[in-house]
Amino acid sequence: MQLHHSYLTELPGTFLRHMPDVAPSPALIVLNDSLARSLGLELTELRDEGAAWFSGGTVPEGADPAALAYAGHQFGGFSPALGDGRAHLLGEIRGPDGRLWDLQLKGSGRTPFSRGADGKAALGPMLREYLISEAMAALGVPTTRALAVTTTGERIARDGALLPGAVLARVAASHIRVGTFQYFAARGDNERLRALADYAIRRHYPEIPDTPERYLAFFDQVCARQAALIAEWMGLGFIHGVMNTDNMAISGETIDYGPCAFMEAFAPGTVFSSIDRQGRYAWANQPLILAWNLARLAECLLPLIAGDEAAGVELLNTRLEGIAGLYRREWLRVMRRKLALSGEDDADGALIDDLLTAMTGADWTLTFRRLATLVEGDPVPLKALFGDFTKMEAWLPRWQARLAPGAAAQLRAANPAVIPRNHRVEEALAAATEGDLAPFRSLLAAVQNPWEEAEYYMLPAPQGFGRYVTFCGT
Repeated sequence: MQLHHSYLTELPGTFLRHMPDVAPSPALIVLNDSLARSLGLELTELRDEGAAWFSGGTVPEGADPAALAYAGHQFGGFSPALGDGRAHLLGEIRGPDGRLWDLQLKGSGRTPFSRGADGKAALGPMLREYLISEAMAALGVPTTRALAVTTTGERIARDGALLPGAVLARVAASHIRVGTFQYFAARGDNERLRALADYAIRRHYPEIPDTPERYLAFFDQVCARQAALIAEWMGLGFIHGVMNTDNMAISGETIDYGPCAFMEAFAPGTVFSSIDRQGRYAWANQPLILAWNLARLAECLLPLIAGDEAAGVELLNTRLEGIAGLYRREWLRVMRRKLALSGEDDADGALIDDLLTAMTGADWTLTFRRLATLVEGDPVPLKALFGDFTKMEAWLPRWQARLAPGAAAQLRAANPAVIPRNHRVEEALAAATEGDLAPFRSLLAAVQNPWEEAEYYMLPAPQGFGRYVTFCGT
């Protein structure tokens, strides 16, 4: 496995070299064969060496472990120095298509950015990231991926319990975040800020020409990718849970699966995270936080946009004013696909808004999936999701008038049968923590084939499951 180091070579002063902790008794428990093949990696080598490589025990030959510097707004409050507190970038893998992919260990020990934390991770949260990132990838959502999970042989103290320690090997287009730009902007380091922007353009947006206007074009491209990404989240009922600026990747990938979950009963204010007490990152607020985070990126790029600050402010404000419309177009694109609408119509926005009003309280995923059976003449499965079907019944004729030919097949192709249902995730992680990986492997297989109907994994949590709360795992 040959590793490259373009980030470390081209961006000195943006990281601190630091070795991962040595795991006392590492074991490779999950290896992502399909991802490994897509990266051109040798599976036999990974199975033989993975326990050592992916636990930090013995890093691969040519690795140059480093913790990356970044800042960030966390729940609206600015922290000027965050950085990788429990992660080590080993290097970059060059895939068969020539693209570079970061290989990072997460939960691999303390770094100079740990801020008093232990730098470790428990098995459950690492398997959660593996599971949900694989679900997102199967659903066609841009995302970081998990290459492997290893146990370390340690016991990690969390919430009064000693849990099995683990390390996640994560593959990402890069780990450049909005917070990476904030780190250097906060220090007035325009030289490194420019170098970072130029590197991000070369790596993620090589189509942008090398002109003085390239930083504005870069901002436009980041806005476009992020608007498309958040619209996909919204269409799936996905709630990231911690949309801090340090968790927004410049590449346009979903990154940092902590207190995330998929909404079941539709309620716009749904929050799962135990620390989001004000609902800042609720489902309905995610498009608003998209714009807020992009405004923070715009502030960082201002010194690069124009020689005259007033002119730069005007240019960036114009872009920021357009983000709501940009997102709305992406949201309509996603929802037209989910509803199998024929072409575009000016009234589609109202049609979609009225659907959301009508389906409040009904299961998000199953409502869209069962529209296909209604189109085929059987309304019973859809009606079973509603306590009161009156509003939905009034909405349906308007929708049916807009349907494309072959709507049932389109609906099934656009709306998954299986998502990582919260009770099934907890069931699998609890079993894995006790040493039984069978439920995790079964659930993983189901979410990797989300269009295939598997009743055990399709149904929402039983009423006795109660309110679902998620945690960061740190």
